[in-house]
Amino acid sequence: MHQGFVDIHCHLLPAIDDGSPDWETTLAMAQMAVADGTQTIIVTPHQLGNFARNKGDDIRARTTQLQEVLNQHGIPLQVMPGGDVRIEDGMVEGLAIGEVMSLGDRRTHVLLELPHELYFPLDGVLSSLSRQGMTGILSHPERNHGLLRDPALLPGLVEAGCLMQVTAGSLMGTFGPRSQELGEWMLARGLVHFIATDAHGIKSRRPLMGRAFQRVAELTDEPTAVDLCCNYPALVAAGREVPAGPRAVARRGGWRNFFSARKVG
Repeated sequence: MHQGFVDIHCHLLPAIDDGSPDWETTLAMAQMAVADGTQTIIVTPHQLGNFARNKGDDIRARTTQLQEVLNQHGIPLQVMPGGDVRIEDGMVEGLAIGEVMSLGDRRTHVLLELPHELYFPLDGVLSSLSRQGMTGILSHPERNHGLLRDPALLPGLVEAGCLMQVTAGSLMGTFGPRSQELGEWMLARGLVHFIATDAHGIKSRRPLMGRAFQRVAELTDEPTAVDLCCNYPALVAAGREVPAGPRAVARRGGWRNFFSARKVG
């Protein structure tokens, strides 16, 4: 039996971005997550880009309030502050002064969001973060249009120390067959370090990890599923180092033939 899931990407804070619109939804999402086996969520409201108004101290205060409300309602969920950070000029400076959020507010890992429609090189960003003692985690690469067009970019990014977070729903086909295929290809190559929900509500994009955990176990093995859904995200929550680089993965039967058909490396 594995420990509870730790979700490092979830839009659980109410009325701060395009995630939960109100407290009722937030509490329903929290109950749904706990029932599914999640014990800790790092709340990650959008920062920078269209959400430049979301500042670190406000996110910290709202997260403290959320924990108090969860406790009052008897919902056994730990929440920690974080951010879903759009990559743009000034991001690293914002992180250095705490205005832009690191995951768990540990100043160890940063959840990085590319524009959905394109990819641009991340070498400079990763180097700048490294100089601050921080490691970048790329949010849902399997859903980025640029990486879907050129998945061969991904192994080099992982070799360079970038960590990869795949959305749970992508493995279930929620974001379409191409994102599912790329997510599964990344798993087969050991290019995934975290599964997270990127949940935004209770009807679609829900805070559910269980089915994705089972899918990872089917496609690889149970120890990989435990690491990606429990152990590695727990290290992030604790501000500890996560093993970087490609992961050795036991490949099972059932992998689709899209590896060669899509010329993805």
